[in-house]
Amino acid sequence: MTLALNIIFLIASIGLIASVLLQSSKSSGLSGSLGGGSQTMFGKKKGIEDFLSKLTIVFAVLFVVLAIALTSLIA
Repeated sequence: MTLALNIIFLIASIGLIASVLLQSSKSSGLSGSLGGGSQTMFGKKKGIEDFLSKLTIVFAVLFVVLAIALTSLIA
């Protein structure tokens, strides 16, 4: 049982890292207006951003729940 939870925990952690890294940065201020301001106004894919945001939340909740469960099993 602990091995299965460890494998799911590993998948959840890799998924969390990947979903955070795939999200586009929301740059603001001077660097955002000079560098890529027009790109976010015209080329933004709202569906993908929403999906990655929800996927990040799912992986984060799964990560925290599994971390607590594995800690309670070990102790």
